[in-house]
Amino acid sequence: MNEIIFFGLNLFPKLFKNKQNSIKKSIQFKFENENEKQIKQISSGYFSTIFLFKNGKAIEYLNENNSNENPSKIQIEENIQKVSVGFENEAILTKEGNNNSRYCFWIFNLLINFKSKCLWNWFKSYGQLGFDSETLKKTEKPILMMKNVSKIFSGNCSDCVFLLNSNQELFGCGFNYHGQVGLGESRKEEKIQKLTKIQNIPKGKIIDIQCGFNHSIMLIEEDQNENPKRKLYSCGDYIFNGLDKNEDDTYEFTEIKSSLFENDNILDFSVGHSHTLILTSNSKLIGFGSNRYGQLRTEDTNDKSIPIQIELPKLRFNEDISNYHISCGYNKSFLYYSPFFFQS
Repeated sequence: MNEIIFFGLNLFPKLFKNKQNSIKKSIQFKFENENEKQIKQISSGYFSTIFLFKNGKAIEYLNENNSNENPSKIQIEENIQKVSVGFENEAILTKEGNNNSRYCFWIFNLLINFKSKCLWNWFKSYGQLGFDSETLKKTEKPILMMKNVSKIFSGNCSDCVFLLNSNQELFGCGFNYHGQVGLGESRKEEKIQKLTKIQNIPKGKIIDIQCGFNHSIMLIEEDQNENPKRKLYSCGDYIFNGLDKNEDDTYEFTEIKSSLFENDNILDFSVGHSHTLILTSNSKLIGFGSNRYGQLRTEDTNDKSIPIQIELPKLRFNEDISNYHISCGYNKSFLYYSPFFFQS
C-alpha cells in the first residue's frame, strides 16, 4: 500500500484534484492503480516530479506553462535505483543486469542509458560540470566528471552538487552565491566551476547532503558508540539555513542546534528550493525556511528562520515511522511511506 501526503504550491490542480494554489494542511495523493505500484522514492524540482516505484520503473510529471491542465506524463521503463530532480536537471541512478555497479546520469528530461562510471549532463552552467567553462551547450551525451565516485549528492531545486570519492573525500561545485558549496570564507565566488575538495568537514560518516537553491544541509553520523548520534550541518543563505544568524550567510558547514531534535534520532530530511523538513524518531516533523505557499504545513505563510515543530498529519502506518520519508521541491513538500527507500 502507498501513502503520499502533499502540501505547498499546487502546480498540478487536476492531478491532485484540488484547485487551491496553496495547500497548507496537506492532501492525499493517489495513483490511478495504487495497488499495482509500491512507491520507493519521490523527487521534485521546478519543472518536473518523478515517482520511482519498487519495480525500478518511474513516472515523471512535467510542469508546463498552463498549470490548469493535466501535466505531461512520461513513463520511464528502466532498472532505476534512485532519482534526483534539480532545478533544471535530473539525475537517475541505474543498475544494469546482474552487475552491482551503479551508473550515474545527469539529464534534462531525457533518459540516457550509457555504460560508464559516473557521467553528467547539465542544461545550464553554474559550474556544476566541474569544468573551467563559462558557457556549456546543452548536450545529449554524458560528460565524464569524476571517477571512483562512491556517493552522489544533490537536491530537489539546486544548481550545485557534491561527490564523495572512495577515499571518503568530499568535493563540490556549482552555484555558490550564498556560500552553499561550503568552501569557507575564502571562497565567495558566485560560481565554483571546478570540482573542489571541501575542507573542515565535521567528523563522522556523511549520510546525506542536499542542496536548495541558496542553502545546503549535511547529515553526519558520529561514530561514537552502539547508538551513534546524527547531527545536521548547514551553510548558505542566512534566511534559509536554520542557523538563526542575522543577515550573515554561512560559508562553511555549521551545526544546526535546536532543542526540538537534540535528543531525537534524525530519520530523514529533505531540502527544497528554499525550505527544509526533518523527520525524527519521536515522530516529530520539523521545518524551517520559506513558507510562502504553506510548504511548512502551518496556518500562516511567514518564513521561519529557525526550526519549528510542525503538526504531523495523521499517518496510515504511524507505528512504523522509520519507513516514512520526505521530499521537498520547488515550494512544495511530500511525506510518503516507503520501506524500499535507500540513501546513496
